[in-house]
Amino acid sequence: MPIYEYRCKGCGCRFEKLVRADEKVRCPECGKASLDKLFSVFGVKSGDKFTPSGGSSCSSCSASSCEGCKS
Repeated sequence: MPIYEYRCKGCGCRFEKLVRADEKVRCPECGKASLDKLFSVFGVKSGDKFTPSGGSSCSSCSASSCEGCKS
């Protein structure tokens, strides 16, 4: 069961979802099913710092994940 990243076309919410076979995914904020599947990269955590492997414009961020970030 893979984890996918999505962005809602309705409200812009970004979220991750563990998707089971043929499961319909809906936005957790507004409930709409109109979503963009985002390109996912794995992350690396070293000590207290989380770094996305694909690089990021928020490399100076000290958060433990990018879940709270919105672009």
